[in-house]
Amino acid sequence: MTNSPEQRSVREHPLAEPGAGPYGIAADTDGSLWVTLVHHGRVARMAPDGSAVLHALDSAACGPSVITAGPDGAAWFTRARDNRIGRITRDGKSDSFVLPNPESGPFGITRGPDGALWFTEMNADRIGRITPDGEITEFPLPTEGGFPSFITSGPGDALYFTLNQANAIGRMTTDGHVDLHPLPTAGAGPVGITRGPDDALWFVEIIAGRIGRMTPDGRIREFPLPRHDARPHAITADPRGGCWFTEWGANRIGHITAEGDITLVDLPTPASEPHGITLTPDGTVWAALEPGAVAALAP
Repeated sequence: MTNSPEQRSVREHPLAEPGAGPYGIAADTDGSLWVTLVHHGRVARMAPDGSAVLHALDSAACGPSVITAGPDGAAWFTRARDNRIGRITRDGKSDSFVLPNPESGPFGITRGPDGALWFTEMNADRIGRITPDGEITEFPLPTEGGFPSFITSGPGDALYFTLNQANAIGRMTTDGHVDLHPLPTAGAGPVGITRGPDDALWFVEIIAGRIGRMTPDGRIREFPLPRHDARPHAITADPRGGCWFTEWGANRIGHITAEGDITLVDLPTPASEPHGITLTPDGTVWAALEPGAVAALAP
């Protein structure tokens, strides 16, 4: 079922010049936002009113990608192009940590149940763990070319992640034990994943044009989107129920309930390619837009 959203208005806040590539976005505890500029090697800190400060990293070509609020009051992010994990404080001081495996391609990152940061290594079929003081551990996956993408902390103090090319959802305990759950649809291409308010794992299938839901015991259900070519990318939980997701192929933000009812919101700027998505405590939905802006969907 698809119907109109709750009469929400969309505001777009310019963040950087065209080509900067806002990509990952995460809410901080004070209601501000962290945004990565993947093409310009910068991280922005944005206030709820849309004003922002941009912080240059030590390499313009490092490719800051997914970002998350860490347990130490700083933000942690993957540097996909120079194989590092980055850390930035609220006043803009940044550090980075070199990964042991060259050209591993770190991408997704999340705060784990153990107080460490957990991340995916797309090109190395590994899941990594880094403590707030920079100690790194890597765990191999039982795949070859599985392309682990996004990762989230889930039920049972475990980490859940998408395997884009292996077409599966992975579950890893904090001691490195892995279980894989193949998807029913061949070639679905899972990418974004989040823990929903119902304690299920919700994920997007970028190739199949579906939203998926997996219970902690591995039961999977898929919900087709109205447009097969919508290219859903990232997904985040809505504390009031359901999840919000981006459709960069259809230029929309969507919401899905626990029962699978979908509502869609068109973005005002054509071809804005929404990628990362997050919610601030006031209920505003924020999405990073490829051309150089951030969209705010008012509560």
